[in-house]
Amino acid sequence: MSGKTVHLVLITFLLYSLCTVSDALCENRRNTIQVYLLREVTIKGDTISLSQVGIIRGEEALAARASEIALGRISVPGQKMIIDRPTVLSRLASNGIPASKVTLTGAEKITVKQQQQIIKGGKFVEQALLFLEKNPPADSVCQLNPIRIPADLVVPTASKDIKLSPRPAGSSAANQARVRIAVLADGKQIGFREVTFRLKYNCRRVVTLAELGAGTVISPENVRIEKTIENYPDPANWSPPYGLVTKRRLGVNTVIRPNMAGAVKPPVLLNRNQTVIIRIERPGLLITAIGKTMQKARAGEYIKVRNMDSRRIIFAKVNENGTVEPVF
Repeated sequence: MSGKTVHLVLITFLLYSLCTVSDALCENRRNTIQVYLLREVTIKGDTISLSQVGIIRGEEALAARASEIALGRISVPGQKMIIDRPTVLSRLASNGIPASKVTLTGAEKITVKQQQQIIKGGKFVEQALLFLEKNPPADSVCQLNPIRIPADLVVPTASKDIKLSPRPAGSSAANQARVRIAVLADGKQIGFREVTFRLKYNCRRVVTLAELGAGTVISPENVRIEKTIENYPDPANWSPPYGLVTKRRLGVNTVIRPNMAGAVKPPVLLNRNQTVIIRIERPGLLITAIGKTMQKARAGEYIKVRNMDSRRIIFAKVNENGTVEPVF
């Protein structure tokens, strides 16, 4: 065989080998994918797929299959998830795409956030205030002051038809009202906030027109009724204290509090060591005896009386006619 022929054979063999290697590489390339990972991604929904965090190239069917693979789920509004390369390769492998068929480039870790909107705390206060103005906790309420502004609420923008639904939450304090505001998305509750208000009430107060001595009977001539704003409402049975008497001296323009006046006491009917008739009366029966009081008393009060016949001390009620009736 001539040298020229040998060189021709070698060239042919090399060309064949190169074609074979090229075909193998082409075949291998057709069965692989390349994934370029992004550094930071914002998604609309809550489920994270590979197609959302990376750019996928390669064999069409394999790339389409890989793009649908889920990498995780955002469970809390405002949450950030970090996905690294080992996680991506693990999810691909679990779905039948081994690491040998995947080439990763781009970021080492991906930060994934969810598109969201924020309902400000002031919005909850506004809604609660409108609710209480339409449904006041009492007719005399004149001011509603929020004690504190609730925290903002983060809501996924994927949620549609977001509504705020207020309702009374109840409060143990007499001068407070609490409103619970549910946040509904597509008819389902996704969060809530509570707003507590301190209440002010339209009230009345009694003020002296002149100096009143102790024991003075209160009347429209010596006091006036003023309107005022207080932290607590008037009692349900409030009425002007006309007919009551002052318990101590009150200066002019003094606000009369409940403990400053009381009902007129009846006069003392019996004095200590006074002789009285002890009277027991029943249908068809009347018994009387002479007794001596051991203390002073008014009609309706109970006192101790000594029976002068038996010398025994009894407990008796004072009648309006000055007699006493034993209590058995």
